[in-house]
Formats: sequence, C-alpha cells, structure tokens
Amino acid sequence: MTSSATVAVRVSEVVEEAAGIRSLRLVTPDGSPLGPYEAGAHVDVVGPTGVLRQYSLCSPPDDAASLLIAVKKEAGSRGGSAALHEVQVGDTLRIGPPRNLLTVAADADRHLLVAGGIGVTPLLSMAYELHRRGADFALHYFARSRAEAAFADLLEHRADFRDRVHLHYGVPRADQPALLRTHAAGLGPASRVYTCGPDGFMDQVVATLAPVVGADNVHVEHFVAAQVDTSADQPFVVELDTGEEFDVPADRSILSVLEENGIEVFTSCQEGVCGSCVSGVLDGVPDHRDSCLSAADRAAGNQMALCVSRARSPRLVIELY
Repeated sequence: MTSSATVAVRVSEVVEEAAGIRSLRLVTPDGSPLGPYEAGAHVDVVGPTGVLRQYSLCSPPDDAASLLIAVKKEAGSRGGSAALHEVQVGDTLRIGPPRNLLTVAADADRHLLVAGGIGVTPLLSMAYELHRRGADFALHYFARSRAEAAFADLLEHRADFRDRVHLHYGVPRADQPALLRTHAAGLGPASRVYTCGPDGFMDQVVATLAPVVGADNVHVEHFVAAQVDTSADQPFVVELDTGEEFDVPADRSILSVLEENGIEVFTSCQEGVCGSCVSGVLDGVPDHRDSCLSAADRAAGNQMALCVSRARSPRLVIELY
C-alpha cells in the first residue's frame, strides 16, 4: 500500500490569512463528521494536480464538523502549494486520515509553544487543546512582519486565550534566544517545549531551551526533509520478523526494496517527514535520516523510517507496523 486511504472533502471556506498564506476549511460532501482529531496532527492532501503533500491541522481538535489547513505558496512549487492557492469554495480535494507525531504531553506541568512563520499551524491546534484542558501554556509566534503572520487577527483578538499568546514581529534571529530565555522562566524538567518553523529557527529553539527542560522534552515538527550525504552508503541486509530477507543496495531505500518484493508498507511523503512508514527495529543499529522521530526515539533505536533511514550494522531485523 503506497499511501493511506483518502476520502473526498469539499472546500467550504477560503481565507487569505497573510501574504502568500491561505486557509482552507474542509467538510465532507454529506455533512458527516471529520473529527475530532489529536492536537498536532497533519493530513495528506491530494490537490487538483494530483500532487500529494502534508499539511498540519489548525482547527480546534474537538470540532468534528470540519478540518482547517493553511497553505503557504512556496517559491518554485511543482504543483502542490501553487495549485491549492487556486482552489475555490466548492472544489473537491482528497485527504488521508490525521496522523500525529507532535502530541501534547499529558504529564507536563507547563507547555511552551514556539512557532516561526507557517510553523504556527500545528501549534495553533495544540493551543486550542491545552486551553480546553485548562493547562498552563504559552504560545510565542515569531514572524518577519504582521503582514506575513498567519492567523494574526485570530491570535490578537481571540478573547479566551489571548493572554497566553505572545506575538514577536521582526525580531532578528540573533535576538531570539535572549527573548526565549526570558519567557522560559518557570520551566523545568517537568515542562515541555514544542516548536515548528524553519530548520534554522527550530535548531535555535532547541539549543536555547533544551538545557532548561532537557533535550527529550523539546518536541520538533519538520515540514521538509533533512539533507544527508549519501556518498559513503553501503549495502546491508534487512530481515522481516517473518524471516524473509532482502538485500538493500547502497543506492536503494529499504522501502523501495520491500515494495519491489510485494511487501505492503504504509507510506506517504517518502522523504522521512510524515512518519507513515515508521516501523519497529528488533535487531541491528539503524542510521536515522528522518525528520519525524524525536531525539529520544532515535536514541532508543527501536524504530526507524523505512523511506530514508539505513543501517549502521550489516543486518537489520524489523517489524512492520
């Protein structure tokens, strides 16, 4: 199976949220519920051109009537975001079921959400959920300007958790760590930090706040694949828990070898971002190259993304989820 099953949805509302960013509200054609979903989740979206991309959900997770995504028009788009910026009310798209890699920790004493640019989308759904739970949280949103900040009107005027939101427009990257350290007062090892945005932004958030809460308590959501040097890749053997063995050449992925041999694996992005092909590791040492597993997951070494990650040992034994 090359991707999760998709369902048809109708675009019921289109809002220009910021310069180059629009939101699409999605409903079922017959009015049946789409939610609730788990805060922080994303969905596969197949647009008019047939291109599949992942978008975070940013509506209240307990709102079963519709789902909301926000799409930033990317420079050099090959038909994904550009096509969704042409979609109109009444058009039909297809989406997969919500999947979640950025979950709200149930046992944290405080939650700090740190967003950069379009990275506010999954954190907005988490803010809704944390507010619903009555949790202690704050959302810090960095954008180059108000005109480029998605959902600025909502975040400035939503009365029920407006006091939890801190908007930072035009703060230079070099000045952000000091600001974050100021707002991290009161956080400790029982707290959690969640961040989403450009890679350099998230790296800085991790470097600044991991010493405060612990590296395993900083949760990162990536939108793009990690860049990896593959020039020294070596072949290895992958064995399924059923006993079947397959040779993985230096220039092929585990996923492609398994699919070539008729083994069904759930997959979507095939870039190590979405997490749909993550599977268990029973023996051997994985070489993690994904952007979806947490630092703690990677250190445990008991799961891996089959589309991009490889082996540091001559053999891996895996189980498919």
